[in-house]
Amino acid sequence: MTTLRTPRLTLRRWREDDLGPLAEINADPEVMRWIGDGSVLDREETAAAVARWEREWEERGVGLFAVEVRETGRLAGFAGLSVPEYLPEILPAVEIGWRLGRSHWGRGLATEAARAVLDFALRDRGVGRVVSVHRVGNDSSAKIMRKLGMRRDRETTDPVHRVPVCVHVIEVAGGRP
Repeated sequence: MTTLRTPRLTLRRWREDDLGPLAEINADPEVMRWIGDGSVLDREETAAAVARWEREWEERGVGLFAVEVRETGRLAGFAGLSVPEYLPEILPAVEIGWRLGRSHWGRGLATEAARAVLDFALRDRGVGRVVSVHRVGNDSSAKIMRKLGMRRDRETTDPVHRVPVCVHVIEVAGGRP
């Protein structure tokens, strides 16, 4: 089972006791304002999402990690990899994404987690092209993407939610899409 460690975080697979804290994060309108259509998720929707992420791990060898603060053992949110099937125009690709609870914002934790995931994708999984997508206006996520060394690739429209999104990309020679 894959676990990543950074100076402040442990990125690991999901446990049953993660559902409550993640459901609280997903119920926060401020956290969710840039996700999809901005709707919050309830506990059932959160459980379905975690089950989907775990299936991705089993089927594709990549997925979204639970992000835990090492000092406290508290769930901060998630970071990881997925296939952005919702945006067919950028396929084939692997997407890096993250979501942290508001109490964990502004401390560099999302960047720290995303760097670990990007390294995992490029070195461990041999992925040659990683994308990251944010809603236009979500400057905090765009800043993290730039810190990761990603470059802006294009602006387009999320075909499901009909909102403008910006795609960033990083590529390395010799990897797979």
